[in-house]
Amino acid sequence: MDALPSETGCDSHGRMVVVVGPSGAGKDTLMAEAARFFAGRDDIQFARRIITRDGAAGGEDHDGVSEAEFQDLKEAGRLAVSWHAHGLFYGIPAETRDAVEAGKLVIANGSRSALGAFKSAYPRLTVINVVARPDVLAARLEARGRESRSDILRRLERSSLTVGGDYDVVTIDNSGALAQATDIMIKALSNCLHLKV
Repeated sequence: MDALPSETGCDSHGRMVVVVGPSGAGKDTLMAEAARFFAGRDDIQFARRIITRDGAAGGEDHDGVSEAEFQDLKEAGRLAVSWHAHGLFYGIPAETRDAVEAGKLVIANGSRSALGAFKSAYPRLTVINVVARPDVLAARLEARGRESRSDILRRLERSSLTVGGDYDVVTIDNSGALAQATDIMIKALSNCLHLKV
């Protein structure tokens, strides 16, 4: 695991934590576990993404909009960060910048391809990179039934699990027990809050 945020620049001011990683690594699951752990705190906020996908489509809880609505939000400056992936547009609401400036810890589900935009929008940024072994990723993706195993393996061979660039990074290997990865996630976030767990 890379250095925890307290060793890489977390301070008493607000901070954005962006969670990234490949499909099947378990980002949504770890974020949900962390949200349950920190429920009721007013100094920590989990950002709700805006996505050009039906809000009732399942998966993460998000605000679903049309592509035209998404572009309107972007042009109106209502998105702090936006990106395109897998045929969809994703955005982080601009209000999250105000929350960070007010001293809150804000956690968002992001993308490695958008880290430059996150760094521009949130200078105080920590990246949590959730990874898993290729065989574990393949098994999880195959269970979703959207791709064949051979297609999945080819895609995984082409992908990288590392985060490049000058970022504060915490890497969590979620190949094994969920409880273990959750514990690392909670400790990483707690370091940004100057808590002990």
